[in-house]
Amino acid sequence: MRDLEVPMVVSDFDMVFRLVLGIGLGSVIGLERQYRARMAGLRTNALVAAGSTLFVLLSSNGFHGGSADPTRVAAQIVSGIGFLGAGVIMRDGLNIRGLNTAATLWCSAAIGSLAGAGLWKPAVAGSVVVLVSNIGLRGLGRLVDRNPGSGTETRTDYTFRVVARGKAETHIRALMVQALTGSSFQLLGVASRKSSTPDCVEISASLMTETRDDSQLEAVVARLSMEPEVNSVSWDVQPTQEPGDFTENGAARRRLALRAKGR
Repeated sequence: MRDLEVPMVVSDFDMVFRLVLGIGLGSVIGLERQYRARMAGLRTNALVAAGSTLFVLLSSNGFHGGSADPTRVAAQIVSGIGFLGAGVIMRDGLNIRGLNTAATLWCSAAIGSLAGAGLWKPAVAGSVVVLVSNIGLRGLGRLVDRNPGSGTETRTDYTFRVVARGKAETHIRALMVQALTGSSFQLLGVASRKSSTPDCVEISASLMTETRDDSQLEAVVARLSMEPEVNSVSWDVQPTQEPGDFTENGAARRRLALRAKGR
C-alpha cells in the first residue's frame, strides 16, 4: 500500500514572521530607491515583497492534494512582476530610464518569495546583495564606463519661481505643482510670499533630482508663461559638481525668465 505524503503544517506565528520578514527586507531595499527619488521607492518595494510572500504562503499552505503544485504560484510571480517593472521603464529621447529600478522590483519579489518559503537566510543574503549592487557597484560602473559623462548622477537642487497676480495664486500654484510633479524631479516644498511687484505674489518650489535635466524645467516655463495672470517665471540651479561651470562663490547658477509683454 502506497503511503500518502502528509504536507508540512506551518503555524500561524511562522506565517506572520515570514510576512514581516518579507515586508521588512523589501522596505530596506526600497529605502535606497526612495532616497534616490526613484519612481518605485519604499512603499512599492515593500508591497512587492509582501505580495510575493503572501502568494508563496498561499501556494504552500492553501492547496493540498495530489494535483497541488506550490511552484506554479511562485512561477507566476516571476512572470507577473514583469508587468509592474514595465511601468517604471520610460523612454527619454534616445535614453531608456528605469531599468535598474525595474530590476530592483524583480529582486524584491524574489526576496519576498524566499521569505514566504521560510528560507530567511537566503532572503537576508539576497537583500544585502541587492543593496551592495545598487550602492557599491554605482561607482564601479562609472569607472568602467567608456563615456565618463554618460550616466553621471549628481544631485542637483533647483528653485523654481513664478510671479503672478495675487487673485490667481491658488490657480497658478496648482498648475505649477501639477507640471512639476509630472516630471522626474522630486518636489521638496512650495511656498508663497508677497512680491515686490504690486498686487502680485511670488510662488517658489524647491526641487531635487539625481540627474541634471534643464529641459524639463524649460518645458514647465513655457507652459506657465502662457497663463495671462503670470508676470514672470524663473529657475535657479545649483549642482554639487559641475566642472567648468562655477561662479566666484563656488555655486553654479543659471537663470531663465520669461516675462509677459506689456507688464
